[in-house]
Amino acid sequence: MKRFKIPHIFIFLFWIIVSCSLLTYIIPSGSFEREQKDYGKITQTVIVPDSYSEIPKNYSLQAALLEESVERKSSPVSVLGTLSAIPKGLADSAVLVFYLFIIGSVFTVIQYTGAINAFLFALIAKFKNKPKLLLFLIYMTVFSASSFMGILGESIALIPVFLFLSKSLGYDRIFGLALISVPLFLGWSSGVTNPFTVQIAQIIAELPIGSGIGFRFFIYLVYAGVGFYFIIRYGDRIKKNPSLGLMKDDEFNLKEFGSFEKEILEKKHIYILLFFVLSYAAILLAVQWIGWGLIEMTGCFIGMLIIIAQIAGMSGDELMNAFTKGLKIMIVPALVVGIARGISVVLEEGMIIDTILYHFSEALLTIPKVFAAEGMLFFQTLLNFFIPSASGQALVSMPLMTPLSDILGISRQTAVLAFLLGDGLSNLIIPTNGILMAMLGMAGVSFQKWLKFIFSLFIVVIILALAFIAIAVLMGY
Repeated sequence: MKRFKIPHIFIFLFWIIVSCSLLTYIIPSGSFEREQKDYGKITQTVIVPDSYSEIPKNYSLQAALLEESVERKSSPVSVLGTLSAIPKGLADSAVLVFYLFIIGSVFTVIQYTGAINAFLFALIAKFKNKPKLLLFLIYMTVFSASSFMGILGESIALIPVFLFLSKSLGYDRIFGLALISVPLFLGWSSGVTNPFTVQIAQIIAELPIGSGIGFRFFIYLVYAGVGFYFIIRYGDRIKKNPSLGLMKDDEFNLKEFGSFEKEILEKKHIYILLFFVLSYAAILLAVQWIGWGLIEMTGCFIGMLIIIAQIAGMSGDELMNAFTKGLKIMIVPALVVGIARGISVVLEEGMIIDTILYHFSEALLTIPKVFAAEGMLFFQTLLNFFIPSASGQALVSMPLMTPLSDILGISRQTAVLAFLLGDGLSNLIIPTNGILMAMLGMAGVSFQKWLKFIFSLFIVVIILALAFIAIAVLMGY
């Protein structure tokens, strides 16, 4: 029997869109009522619990082939709607797509100056006798930034740096990708103070912001240790026997990212990197405290490009050559984000997301408390496939999970924890996660190889999540 192989990521996502379109013919359509609510300075649209109603479907040849609008009825997604989901997804993700193009170009320009090469060679020389200490410090920096500050997509531009570090220390491409992606997603899952997950969820659940932080910090420590052990174990294995590596036939030359030749660290390089780090930190603080979004961040990155070019003494032509090269590198990662968004488009147009939401929440009412709380975890994991946005999930599910937790006798804090773990951990494997797909595209790792690498860790962290939820219920967290 011919071995199954996952096709190119664009084809893979397209068939998921087709499959979800077919589901709109099978799964009943329905919707919850929604209302505007103010959360501090932010006004959001949230679901009204107990307001679900089923909507009759309109089946016709026109509705199947093109689009047909019938009053008080929902039409399944047509052939045209399925094909149109891709440009609609790209349009919905336009700001994020452009953001990815720009951060890719920022990295390419910095790489062109030689600053990254010089700094990495200096760092490797400094820790030449303690490489694992270097890896641990880098891993924990990424993990903590994700868990405490909600850093995620902003780190995509750093993937070439992690790949080069992996190659320099004798590891493979997957090791380099894992060194940044595993701590990002596990850190996001623990959500000690993540403003994009735990804070939004606690506001909706009417809990004090920051409450329950002790148990989440315990989860942070456990996942940090488990993730690092998993990565290092794989790295040690392929160092002893490279044939055991999942990408043993990969040349791992990184030519697509430019030259990684050894350079001496000069003052110019230090100024460039110092400016980049301080500017990057200032942007992240503005996101946290001022409420900047991707548009403001992208504008600042464009400004960084101009100043870095001035520090490096680059001519206009040199800057544009590096800039356009960065755009070419990011074509696949950026487009993947938009195409993945097309999956949500067909589910929303077919009006079946609320139906899934309703029936899953109703099922939780029929089982014991501990299992019901763990069911919330599985519910959030499933929901993350359809709505790969943490804040978006919070606004959809938390208005339902909050009263449901009250009915089940489960604390609202536990409901928030189920949301955090269900949203975060599934990011490791779901193909609708645009950030993951962009990372795979930029790192040159197929989804199939990534799934083979990460699936055992995913099973372990899910089992731990079930244990954490059970402990939370039993101790009245």
